[in-house]
Amino acid sequence: MITKRIIPCLDVRNGRVVKGVNFQGLQDVDSPVALGKYYSDSGADELVFYDITASYEDRALFTDILTEVARTIFIPLTVGGGINTVDDFDRVLKCGADKVSVNSGAIRDPSLVREAALKYGDQCVVLSADIKRVDGFFCVFARGGRENTGMEAIDWIKRCVANGAGEVVVNSIDTDGVKGGFDLEMLQAVCDAVKVPVIASGGAGSQADFVELFRKVPAVDAGLAASVFHFGQIAIPELKRCLRDNNINVRL
Repeated sequence: MITKRIIPCLDVRNGRVVKGVNFQGLQDVDSPVALGKYYSDSGADELVFYDITASYEDRALFTDILTEVARTIFIPLTVGGGINTVDDFDRVLKCGADKVSVNSGAIRDPSLVREAALKYGDQCVVLSADIKRVDGFFCVFARGGRENTGMEAIDWIKRCVANGAGEVVVNSIDTDGVKGGFDLEMLQAVCDAVKVPVIASGGAGSQADFVELFRKVPAVDAGLAASVFHFGQIAIPELKRCLRDNNINVRL
């Protein structure tokens, strides 16, 4: 049985972790270095670090704070934000990242996923898809959820996986920060479309939401969350014990 992963996410702006609702109304949380160490010590399976305004501000990802986070933790680290070229992959990997997440950069240059996968391997390339329902369709958004690309999300994800994306993070803008549960319909649609690991992001509000996620969409490999972990509403060791009690295989 595949072990399900629990992944905290650090949304970083100006060197600080922030969190909002539906990608808006960002509030300061804590230092990414302090939070990263806390999650590494608390039994998180991986950590995601997003420089959330890099693409919107048209700049490279800040690497000084990233390097410090990477030095502090002892779990796999996925990094995204402002990844527009293969050189950006190289720069972030040299800072200590294990995987690189790409979103707006792949939308801008569809060849980026293939080039990065050929150079670093599929396992290194993570497609992060920000998705929102528009007139009943799943649409891909760019630039930190600010810009509707007009592209249908499932077709876009399938193309990127065919080009070499080895993992997909599904960020539901509709459920982000709402704490009403994961977007099961959207996640099922993605899992039905691709055979690579799928990470669910957006909507976790309780331990029960994670139980529901893994029971109702068993093909999902991991649950990612931010504010419920940051603000102490869910403790990762307790969540994992709850999942194990519900016959969901996790690493304790």
